[in-house]
Amino acid sequence: MTQQVDAVREVVGPVVEAAGLYLEAVGISQAGNKSVVRITIDLSDDAVGSLDSDALGDVSRAISAALDVDDVVAGAYTLEISTPGTSRPLTELRHFRRARTRLVALKMMDGSRVEGRLTDVLTDGDGDVLVLDVDRRIPVDDVRRGKVEVELKRLDDAQDAEAGELGESAGEDTDDDSDGAGSDNATEGHPGRNEEG
Repeated sequence: MTQQVDAVREVVGPVVEAAGLYLEAVGISQAGNKSVVRITIDLSDDAVGSLDSDALGDVSRAISAALDVDDVVAGAYTLEISTPGTSRPLTELRHFRRARTRLVALKMMDGSRVEGRLTDVLTDGDGDVLVLDVDRRIPVDDVRRGKVEVELKRLDDAQDAEAGELGESAGEDTDDDSDGAGSDNATEGHPGRNEEG
């Protein structure tokens, strides 16, 4: 299965990169007599916010077409494309960079817990540093793991803003149901080239 994952990554990588996105993960599993190909994509490290549904749809179609042309997945398969979502543990420097502007909870190497809004990730002479609430600096090496805290107030504000935008443009068709502050874990499913559906 590892060889097939590598083959999918080789086909999908350039498509994701051409869209200006980052290929987070590729996984393949069996579901009965077909495969499920799971691809997780994200915005680049320097971006703040979430991948919008239009961009996710565009790259999903491009990935599906590339996999069908290169024929790297044998037999029927279902393609699932998603973003990491807020439940992703913050384990890599790029995860922390992507979590900028978010409220985070950090479990420190000494067992203590630190919370705050992640405003920046800096690299200085002493290594990588997380900046919380503008003035608290925490060396990344002192962090065992981190996670993004879901903020209900922030979600409510985003939904109110979206409702206001929809109200202003009444009569216009819009498929975009995300401004980047809601759920990050959108999933696009596509049947593979050999699958009926």
